[in-house]
Amino acid sequence: MTEAHPEPPRVTISDPQLLRALAHPARLAIMEHLGSTEGGATATECAEVVGLSPSATSYHLRALARYGLVEEAPSRGDARERLWRSTMQSWSIDAGRGADPSVRDAERTLVEVFLARELERSRDWLRRAPDEPEEWYQNALLSDSMLLLTAEELAELNQAVLGLLRPYRKRDRSDPPPGARRVAVQYKALPLD
Repeated sequence: MTEAHPEPPRVTISDPQLLRALAHPARLAIMEHLGSTEGGATATECAEVVGLSPSATSYHLRALARYGLVEEAPSRGDARERLWRSTMQSWSIDAGRGADPSVRDAERTLVEVFLARELERSRDWLRRAPDEPEEWYQNALLSDSMLLLTAEELAELNQAVLGLLRPYRKRDRSDPPPGARRVAVQYKALPLD
């Protein structure tokens, strides 16, 4: 199914400048694309993913590069094309429990941009669903489960779910089977009371 790859270290972002640099839907999309694309991508290729012009996408790439989130990648042989790659494949955000209010605001802004982007993906699916092939229509899933867990059980559940997802991540699948499509899986496990 997949080649075994060592799990790259997960980078935790807590710097308010980095949080603010990422708090744009196009930049999140660029980071996702570059983090799952072997060898990097050009601004034009990223523009197709984010729905912006290559020049607007170049602006966002340069902004991400200023903060060390992306870098130039080795050329594919054509010296005219400029390739970019993410400097990290796996990242999370955590300003920390005792962070300054301005840092917490930067974290909150980034999370809200992320959640809005994920909500739009769900809405897009609902608009397209009736026109999708039957097998994709039947196997798409929106689910909500109310669980009763201890903190330790939640930690175990998180590790188990992430372990189930790992072999299917785009960047880890060197030879996906015919018919494979990108599928967005959002997983949240948040205590309610």
